[in-house]
Amino acid sequence: MAVCSKCGGNGVYERRYSGEVLCANCFKASIVEKTRRTISRYGMVKFGERLGVAVSGGKDSLSLLKVLDGLNQDSRFQLVALTVDEGVRGYREESIAHASDLTRQLNIEHVVVSYEGLFGFSLDKALDWKDEREISSCSICGVFRRRAIDEAALKAKVNVVATAHNLDDYAQTFLMNLLHGDVERIGWLDPAYVDESFPVRRVKPFMEIYEEEVALYAYLSGIPFQSVSCPYMHEGLRGEVRDYLNEMEVKHPGMKNVLLKSSLSVVSRLSPAETGHHSVPCITCGKPSSGGTCNVCKMKEVVRQHVKYGE
Repeated sequence: MAVCSKCGGNGVYERRYSGEVLCANCFKASIVEKTRRTISRYGMVKFGERLGVAVSGGKDSLSLLKVLDGLNQDSRFQLVALTVDEGVRGYREESIAHASDLTRQLNIEHVVVSYEGLFGFSLDKALDWKDEREISSCSICGVFRRRAIDEAALKAKVNVVATAHNLDDYAQTFLMNLLHGDVERIGWLDPAYVDESFPVRRVKPFMEIYEEEVALYAYLSGIPFQSVSCPYMHEGLRGEVRDYLNEMEVKHPGMKNVLLKSSLSVVSRLSPAETGHHSVPCITCGKPSSGGTCNVCKMKEVVRQHVKYGE
């Protein structure tokens, strides 16, 4: 590979969308700087705030935690790691161990919550019945995971929750929302989006960084992470959209960046009425709901009707 465009050292990575070739050190520095600029550009974190980082134990979340820790050497904010144990046997144990190891290494507070503790069943149990209905595992898990992260954030008393959604995730979500005609959820892609029904802001510091670049950062930084994907992740539309966008990126470098810019342009043109998230208390649990019973309580009831407890 050619020499580094920055320092003339041995190149390890070529950014096809920009033409840059970077050595290991310059590449890692570029990821940190990209993250810093994203946080600054969108005002994601304010001085003195308590920032919760959703850490699953995968490459993205562990890399985000390490980058944010590096950016916080002057203690501008307080870092707390938030982990959700969904209960996927043979998979989740390793990733949680990686999360615990890194938080200990960086001396960062670590809060862990579980589906079992919050909802009374693991994800494996919740999916025992799934083949009987036309719904993806990710759709079921997503409902519970969002609530679990919210509960972890409240438990940790944070002001902001940072998730490790990267550019690939962002582009996939935007395209999926277009395909579903879901205008309101497109509005939720606003980097400065605030859900008035929940007191904790949500931010995505990696939203401008490619997934493959996050993976390389983790590797070059010596971060041990779980390389095996969740056994449920390839179901549903997202897997097909992921494959399509990866194919397009190979043929047309920078395509995912174009989708990001397009999504932000669309968001800026949506009216408050189209993007607003109006909520009322759930009649069952009291948590925010679009009306009547919240999605979590609805899904819990469906699971309870199908899961045989005690097996």
